Formats: sequence, structure tokens, C-alpha cells
Amino acid sequence: MPSRVEDYEVLYTIGSGSYGKCQKIKRKSDGKILVWKELDYGTMAESEKQMLVSEVNLLRELKHPNIVRYYDRIIDRTNTTLYIVMEYCEGGDLASLISRCVKERRYLEEQFILRVMAQLTLALKECHRRRDGRATVLHRDLKPANIFLDIRQNVKLGDFGLARILNHETSFAKTFVGTPYYMSPEQMNRMSYNEKSDIWSLGCLLYELCALSPPFTAYNQKELAEKIRGGKFRRIPFRYSEELNTLLSKMLNLKDYLRPSVESILQSSLLAQVVSEEQRGAQLRLRRRSADSDCALNRVAEQAPPCAAELRLKEQALREREKALKEREERLEQREKELCVREQLSNEKLARAESLLNNYCRLQQQRDLAPLYSKDIDVENLSPGKRRSTLQERAKRTSYLIIVSVRLSTS
Repeated sequence: MPSRVEDYEVLYTIGSGSYGKCQKIKRKSDGKILVWKELDYGTMAESEKQMLVSEVNLLRELKHPNIVRYYDRIIDRTNTTLYIVMEYCEGGDLASLISRCVKERRYLEEQFILRVMAQLTLALKECHRRRDGRATVLHRDLKPANIFLDIRQNVKLGDFGLARILNHETSFAKTFVGTPYYMSPEQMNRMSYNEKSDIWSLGCLLYELCALSPPFTAYNQKELAEKIRGGKFRRIPFRYSEELNTLLSKMLNLKDYLRPSVESILQSSLLAQVVSEEQRGAQLRLRRRSADSDCALNRVAEQAPPCAAELRLKEQALREREKALKEREERLEQREKELCVREQLSNEKLARAESLLNNYCRLQQQRDLAPLYSKDIDVENLSPGKRRSTLQERAKRTSYLIIVSVRLSTS
């Protein structure tokens, strides 16, 4: 059953898109938060209507984790109004993020910019190299206001109002559209262009994320066109790596055929690891997702932690494990030291015992103990003086033997 306007509750107006009003809405059936574009097609020229139909058809076909998800469309013929129901991105757009950074005088972290670059390039790859032999799509209006962030800071490419389907048999387009700051030299020169114009715009966008201002600025479009044709721009702030600066410079090459393709950008050493993580995360999210009608599974997918968070948890667990292993090694090392000390003490005690035994042997050789312990000696028959001397000698010998025995037993 087709959706109706009454199936949704308007919460508030977010702003204006390329060709209409954008409002935050709630689906009454399950409470899901979405947005819709409210477009009055009755006031549009025929070319604008055609562009609108193109955008709706594109949104229905383009299904990618980094492209704003299309849910439904509602046509109100009485009021000549079209409602395009789409995914709601809680994080706002990149234009708002850049404005906040300028106001707070802070730069974005390079890791965040690399993640934005990877996700946007993956989205463009879906547009430029679509599967099943379908036509290539040029976005043609890449700019911060058209790039959205969800609650997990994932990038979502939206607003295909200026996109154009580029069939394989006609590999160039000539229509003059797009945001002036991000327009490529071939667009400024009204020359034929292809998907490399999107690469130029992507480079401009990423440059602005780093420098918090576009690579080319001017007070009027004529001056801006001259600067873009000149192709000279300042290096991004030195807080960012030389590798990132080099890749952006390649993307902003005046000659479109020298700009990297989406594939070469994704395969660059700068993005290889980030892209791998994003693709794993996308696969996980796709497995969690279900059909629109399965509300319960949708909630599970929304509440599921992002791939980056999962990786951070795993990294933390690994760090804790490494710390525990290190502590265990330190304890083992300490125990080995204690054992060495004990062994040394035992050796010293053994040496003392051997020394005492040697002394005993020498004393036994020096003294003739046989008469003292002989059974033939009758102490009772000895004279009092000799008997006292004999008994004293026996007592001394017995005491010495007791001392030796005690020391040996304690060792």
C-alpha cells in the first residue's frame, strides 16, 4: 500500500535543499525518524521537473552505506507536491562542521579526514563504476552542504539534484552546473568532462576540511575562474602529512586525465588500511540490515556499534592483554632474580659447611681421639687429675660435634 502524507508527523523544518524544503519527520507506524524533501513541482520548469525525476530515480537505484538512503516517495497531485522520504543524518552536514571549526579555531584530525575521504571515494565508486552494466552517474555538485554525517560520524553523500546519468556510449557531458568554488577547470572552460570532474570537486572538499577554506577563493566568479584555471593554491596546514598533501595535489591537477581515479585513490598507501576497515564495517552493517518492513531488525542495526568502535574495543583488549603479559614477564624476571640470590646463598652455606668439615678432619688428624673413646680405658681407675682431664677433653669434643651438626642442619 502506497504511503500517504498522513502516515508521517512533521517535527520541524531543517532547511532548504537544491530545489525544495527539507523537514525532519517521524513515521507514525514505528516512530522512526526520517527526513523528506517537500517539492512543489507545479512551479517548476520542464527542465527542473526532469532533473527532479532523475534525482528520485537515482536515489531509488543507488544503495550504498555512504549514500543517503531512499525510503519512499509520496505524490500529492492536488497540491502538486512531491515528498521524497530519506534517511535522517543526525550529525548534520560538513558545511556546519567546518563553520564550527572556524568559529572554535580548531582543525580536524587527519584520521577523521582520511575516513571522510575513504567513505566519499567509495560512494563515488558506486556512482562512477556501477555494476550490472548500468549507466555511470556524475554527482556534479560535491560540496560540504551535500555531505552528511550520521550519529556514528559516517559520511553520507546526498542531494543528487544536479547529478547526470552518463551512458557508456556518451562518455562526456557538457552541461554547466555545480558549485563555483568546486568547479573544475574543464567546467569553467565549458569543455567536455567526465567523472574526473567529481575527483576535482572531491579534492576541493577535502582541501577545505584541512584548511577550513576552499583552495580557490575570489570576490566574483570571473576572478574565481581565473584562479581555478591557474591551478595555484597554498599547501594544506603543515599539521597534516606530506602524503595527504601529495594526494590532494594530484586530485587538483589541471589536466583531468592526470587526476587519479577512484580506484587508485582507494588503493593508495594512505587510504588502504582505512578502506579495508570501512569495507569490513559496511559488510557488517549490510548483514545487520533488513527490509524496511522489519522494524525490529532495523532498530538492532541502528543500535549496533560501528566498525570503528568495535576495532577500538579490540585494540583496547589487546593493549590490556599486552600489559598483563608484560607484568607477568616482569614478575617472572623478579622471581628468577630471587632464585639466583637463593642459589648464591645456598652455595655460600654449602661452602661454609665444607669448610667446617675440613676443619673437623684436620682436627681429627691433629688430635688422637682414640684413647678418649677406647673401650679399654677405664675412667674409674684413673687418677683424679687424669680422669678430670679425660672427661674435659670428651666434653669439648662432644660440644664441637654438636655445633658442627647444628650448622649443617641449618644450612
